[in-house]
This record gives sequence, C-alpha cells and structure tokens, in this order.
Amino acid sequence: MLTEAVRLYGKKDLRLETFELPKIKEDEILFEVIVDSICMSTYKIAIQGEEHKKIPNDIQSKPVIVGHEICGNLVSVGKKWREKYDVSQKYVIQPNIPKGTKYPGYSMENCGGDATYIILPSIIMEEDCLIPFSGDSYFEGALTEPLSCVIGAFNANYHRKKHTHHHDYGIKKGGNVLIMGGTGPMGLFGIDCAINHGHAPKNVVVTDIDDTKLERAKKLYPGNDQTKVAYVNTKEIPNQAAYLEEIIGGKYDDIFIFAPVEELIQVSDQVLNDDGCLNLFAGPSNKDFSSKVNFYNVHYRNTHYAGTSGGTLSDAIDSIKLIERKKVDVSKVVTHVLGLEDAANVTLDQVAIGGGKKLVYPHCEFPFASLEELMAEDTPLAKILKKHDGLWSNEAEQYILKHYRKRD
Repeated sequence: MLTEAVRLYGKKDLRLETFELPKIKEDEILFEVIVDSICMSTYKIAIQGEEHKKIPNDIQSKPVIVGHEICGNLVSVGKKWREKYDVSQKYVIQPNIPKGTKYPGYSMENCGGDATYIILPSIIMEEDCLIPFSGDSYFEGALTEPLSCVIGAFNANYHRKKHTHHHDYGIKKGGNVLIMGGTGPMGLFGIDCAINHGHAPKNVVVTDIDDTKLERAKKLYPGNDQTKVAYVNTKEIPNQAAYLEEIIGGKYDDIFIFAPVEELIQVSDQVLNDDGCLNLFAGPSNKDFSSKVNFYNVHYRNTHYAGTSGGTLSDAIDSIKLIERKKVDVSKVVTHVLGLEDAANVTLDQVAIGGGKKLVYPHCEFPFASLEELMAEDTPLAKILKKHDGLWSNEAEQYILKHYRKRD
C-alpha cells in the first residue's frame, strides 16, 4: 500500500514523501487517516529533532511520521484483532501508550497522523489505545486527544484535606481559577473545562496580551449562572499580581499556565492562595527553563505545583464521552484547515501563524486557509461556514471530503 506522509529527518527537516508501507502482520492494523490536528508538540519535535526526548537518534536514516491527534478508519485488520474491532466504526488513537517505548507521531516510522495510510503496531491495540469514536465528525475525533491533555491537567491539580495528608484531586469547588495565556486552542479548552465540567468554580479569570483573541474567547465562553468569567489584557498592567487579586477580591485556588513564560509563573506564584495549586500546562522547549518560586509559601501556606505532559488513557476516554454527548463543542478551537501539501510548512510556522487548531485532511488537495478567509469567498463552503456562525462543522468537513479528495 502506497502512503503519502510528512516525515521528520532532523531539526526543521520535514519532508512530504510517498513510499510503500510493508504488508501488515497478523497483530497489526492498516489505518486510513481522515484528519489530523496539528499540535504545538509537533512543532517542538520539528525544531528540536533528535534532541527531543521522544525522538529516536537515527531519524536521518529511519525518519518518523509526525502528527498524533488522529481520527480515521480501519482498512485492514490483522487476524489477532478481527474479533475486537469493527471496520465500519470511526477510531481515534491515544498516543500516550501506557507501556509504550515508541509513540505515534513521535517515534514510529509507519505510524503518525500526517499521512494518508499508516500501520498501527500491536502495542496500540494491546494497551487499548485504539478507541472507537461515535461523534458526528472525524475532526471532533481528532480533537479528543488535545482535550484529554487539558482534562488531564485539571485532574492533576490537588488540594489537601484539612488536618490530613490526603489530597482531593481536581480544581477546588466554588474556588477561583486563573488561566494565564489562555486564548490559544488549549487555553480555550481550559476555559471550557473550568466553566462546564467537574467542580464549578466561583470565578474564572483569563489573561492574554491580544485584545482580538480575548474578545473571541469572551464571545465563545461567556460564563454562566454558577461561574463568572473575566478576560484581561495584562500587557500594559504594571502590577499584574495586585490587579488580578483586585478582580476577584482575593487569591486563586487553581492556576493554569498555557504559555511557558517565566513572568507568568512569577505572577501566578504571587497570587496563589493557601493550599492553592499552580499547574504549568505549557511544556517549555528549553530544558533549562526555570522560574522563581516562593518556598516560604510552599512550607507555611501549603502552596503546591503540578504539571502534566499529555493525557492518560482514562482522560482520553473522558474526552471522547464529553464530545460524543455534546458536552463540549470542540469546533470553537478550530481556525484553519489544510491538505497534506502544506502540513510541513504550517507545522514549522505555527508560532508565527497563531490562531487555534489547524486541521489536516491528508486525502484532500486543499490549500492552507483560515476559516475567516474561506468565509470571505463566494463558495458553497463559505455558505456552510456562515450557516454555522463561522465555526467548522461536520457539514463543512463532509463538503471538502467530497469535493477536494484526491484519488489515492
């Protein structure tokens, strides 16, 4: 089977290539990728190459397929798995394989999201990381993975039960949540999780330094009767800590940092409440990244810190249920779509491009474009986008899969 895929050969060396996949073994599955959502983690591996901890040292001779936010179809199922998996079902892949030593989109030669067809090795099925998805669209399935990462961060936060050494996990019920640098796609998921799922906080405050992004987030996530949400541009505020405390009349019980910036950590440390939990969600590229922390408060005020890298299998299942039951509208984080031809350049240019999630449709000849650009055109797709208030939708997805699909 021929596949077309974006492969990593080294630092900033992503190549779109066509090559022959080997015949699947009895314990493998041939998988058709319908959509892959580009992750900032893929940008990090692309700029770090072999220096990234998940990337093999021999990628110059054995390149890996990139992309790990995947949804698609089963094409051919090896004998070992024929009783377990249904070829009529959509499936998503959980890339954080519990007992894995190699991971889809990072360290596998024949398995990653930026490809038309891939081979799933047995370890994915053995660890139950090939998960059926019954949502309306493929793009919703691809976005279960990034949502699971945010769910994992919220599950990792903890607070100590009074006069014990036992912890309650999750954000504090009725507490105050601060989301720093929170208008990117993962930050938007964070706002959604804070407002709508689990322990409802009293206040959520979201910061950024871009008014346009803040206004978009405010429109998408206005809050509700239980939770007030405030959006703050901190760019020109000289004493951010004092200002953030003034907004809610106190300190914050749960803080999530969605940009690895030293100043954000220092400000967050200052406004962290007694028994508060600060979670560095954004993974830094610099292995020497550090920031000042007040250890007097760690000792006497029981402040504590957390961080997660990806979601667990349990987080993935939770994210799938939320999307299938329409408790989360993941279309709100999508801002661009593209075909495989532009995937390498867009991956490397993610920081400069900005915006939210970028959906790659490997089988479609579709030039990279923002939803705003597409809406401005006089096309059937523009009409579909306007019908859905400028958001990506199952209808839009079905349109490009029908009208822009290239022949394999």
